[in-house]
Amino acid sequence: MNDTLKLGLILLIITSISAVVLAVSNNVTSVAIEEQAKILNDTARREVFEDAKEFEEIESEVLDSIKENKNEVKEIYKAFDSDGNVIGYTISLDTKAYHGNVELLVGITIDKKVAGIKVLNHSETPGLGAKAAEPDFQNRFVDKSAEGELTVVKEETTSDDEIQAISSATITTKGVVNGVNSAIEIYNEVLAK
Repeated sequence: MNDTLKLGLILLIITSISAVVLAVSNNVTSVAIEEQAKILNDTARREVFEDAKEFEEIESEVLDSIKENKNEVKEIYKAFDSDGNVIGYTISLDTKAYHGNVELLVGITIDKKVAGIKVLNHSETPGLGAKAAEPDFQNRFVDKSAEGELTVVKEETTSDDEIQAISSATITTKGVVNGVNSAIEIYNEVLAK
């Protein structure tokens, strides 16, 4: 019985020390991880809105009111030109696709055009749905009208409101288009007013 008690005490000490080491390393790395995520998001905003010189996060009250109806929205930034004029917004949100959520960044100009999109994170099938993160697909959205909804077509596009689907990845394409349509709806109903 005495040996069992000793072994239990040693195991308790080892696990306690391990827990403390893990907690300290988590605190140290969480700051670096947050900073890296901020840098990646800033870079993505600049890719989506090439004309913007500066970005400013919108007030939390506005974002909270949007999240009441659109809980997939993560953050919204105003985009400013070099003279300090608002030229549009970037909207970060999650949208459902084939293998789960796709984190998407959508830029919309005050002229109601899609400035661009950027897939920030996804778990789609390599070689198929993962093509949504490639520039060839993302560039299909540039300068599309943000006046109404975009639709997915399997053939060549014939109008400004159509996006050609990724071959063999229609569900992923529809998921991304649904995300862009949510951003357009937010822009038209809340931000453009």
